[in-house]
Amino acid sequence: MMPKTKKEAPPPPKAKAKAKAKALKAKKAVLKDVHSHTEKICTSTAFHRPKTLRLQRQPKYPQKSAPRRNKLDHYAIIKFPTTESSMKKTDNTLVFIVDVKANKHQIKQAVKKLYDTDVAKVNTLIRPNGDKKAYVRLAPDYDALDVAKKLGSFKLSPGRIIQNLSNPELNST
Repeated sequence: MMPKTKKEAPPPPKAKAKAKAKALKAKKAVLKDVHSHTEKICTSTAFHRPKTLRLQRQPKYPQKSAPRRNKLDHYAIIKFPTTESSMKKTDNTLVFIVDVKANKHQIKQAVKKLYDTDVAKVNTLIRPNGDKKAYVRLAPDYDALDVAKKLGSFKLSPGRIIQNLSNPELNST
């Protein structure tokens, strides 16, 4: 036989009434469907991880101690002027050997800054030896021969170029 256990004392009537009220409240909520949870309908076959908050980095010190220097400045873009037959023509064009990485806008700005002239148009080509040649057409109010005189690399006689003094290899005989 099992030993007799003491029966627990019945709860006081106030606690019983509280429990009954709580149960009735829960019953009402279930019947009313307050706590209903509708499932989200999944329409795609692949799972995409939800986008979460991504905070911007706030480093304690900069990754680089100093900003990078622009190596392609105006003086590096234009290497040297060339002696060209186009200078003899009246199309108001100067010809330069320029850096291969320079684009037409950069060449235009460099000529504008270095020679104080307005540029109308820039045409470029890459020569077979790998150099980039730029044909710089000046604005109508500037003369290419006057700018070439300013450069000092050309010895000019009336109407034609005799030689390029700065680069003897380019002289044509």
